[in-house]
Amino acid sequence: MTYCVGMRLNSGLVFLSDSRSNAGVDHISTVRKMTVFERRGDRVLILMCAGNLAVTQAVAQLLSEPSRAENLWTVPSVAKGAELVGEGIREIYRRDGSSMQQFGLDFNCSFILGGQIRGEDCRLFNIYSAGNFIEAHAESPYFQIGEFKYGKPIVDRVITPETPLDVAAKCALISMDSTLRSNISVGMPLDLLVYERDSFQVSKYATITADNHYFNSIRSFWGQELRKTFNQIANPDWESMPTNESWPVFEKQIRSQDQ
Repeated sequence: MTYCVGMRLNSGLVFLSDSRSNAGVDHISTVRKMTVFERRGDRVLILMCAGNLAVTQAVAQLLSEPSRAENLWTVPSVAKGAELVGEGIREIYRRDGSSMQQFGLDFNCSFILGGQIRGEDCRLFNIYSAGNFIEAHAESPYFQIGEFKYGKPIVDRVITPETPLDVAAKCALISMDSTLRSNISVGMPLDLLVYERDSFQVSKYATITADNHYFNSIRSFWGQELRKTFNQIANPDWESMPTNESWPVFEKQIRSQDQ
């Protein structure tokens, strides 16, 4: 499995992905989930994937194939790129879907595509297994795919379109740390990319390994501060809660079980 998050902000875009691929606890490998299409001065497109690795790699190969009439190097807009990803998913399904079903395998994939092509603003899309997609907007400025439930709360609380890029990158890393701690199917190294609006080149990129000092300091400080804040919260005030009113119903349930 994997975890990827993409954020569309007023000042640009932030992308973060893990690199774990596993088929059981005894077969774990490292596979990058982020592909960058950069032609300086013209376009920067970032594609992240989650799901069945054979499916996602096949789709990514189609999208970058130079012999195809249209690919991510030639599409005129990011939205057209999202359409192209959807078409690629459906093409691979037509080719491999029935044979996968015969072997009991799910056709499972999802993609995040974001970036900027000259002549338009930054855009971010979430593409599903059926090939359909949605676009990020001001009310929902980010997408997550893969094992995202553990890393969602911090992003919900922090990220708005006005969030600065470096703050958003920090938030994405904390979100990833929460996921790493709770799900063994997500693992390092991590790929972190920041794109500044209208720059038409990758602004900042880092591969984060287990010995990265900054990421380890985040993990340590975040954990300490969470415990500190938790301990500062008062314990339940039982006198202020209507426990007596709810007790008769609970008591009847206990009696019915005893009978």
